[in-house]
Amino acid sequence: MQNLTEPKKNCSICPRLVNFRKDNKEKNPNWFNSPVPSFGEISSEIIIVGLAPGLKGANKTGRPFTGDFAGDLLYQTLEKFELSNGKYMATKDDNLELKNCTITNSVRCVPPKNKPSTEEINNCKKFLLNTINSHKNLKIIIALGHIAHRSVVSIYKQKQSKYKFSHGKVHSLENFLLIDSYHCSRYNTNTGRLTEDMFEKVFEKAKSHLK
Repeated sequence: MQNLTEPKKNCSICPRLVNFRKDNKEKNPNWFNSPVPSFGEISSEIIIVGLAPGLKGANKTGRPFTGDFAGDLLYQTLEKFELSNGKYMATKDDNLELKNCTITNSVRCVPPKNKPSTEEINNCKKFLLNTINSHKNLKIIIALGHIAHRSVVSIYKQKQSKYKFSHGKVHSLENFLLIDSYHCSRYNTNTGRLTEDMFEKVFEKAKSHLK
């Protein structure tokens, strides 16, 4: 991506995440093991915000939602709704390109047990805000999960009680729409909280608001 302020590869803002990265580098020296940058173009009208890199997904490959189950469903859906070109192969070196959308995370470093602390979420908000503000054509943010939703609402100093998370709900926030979705994690799909049809309807709704 161009003109985005991303965390440095050796970012030391969050001590717990730094230590976790170091441990992972020792165990898996060939993995990315650094803050994962956003994927897409700043001309995009849609930003998709996730939680954080998966240990064996983005933390390994260096690209959001690449290499894990959540990415399989997300990129399959993007292809169906003509928001990507090329073929997703679960590796950063495939020929996949995004069309009119950017994928990012609320927290850029992989957290232990996939659970960032409140402080870590807050520390990364400046990078999320910069990503959003850099997209001058932005019309829609799709928040994958409660943390992504709350992060977007809070960086604009809005009350969470006014913008309550609900799958499929559309909120008017600043000069864009915020659309909520349950995270496309294996847990959510295995338990039936999120079905493929439910997920696709979120993207149908997003594209309908671009017309």
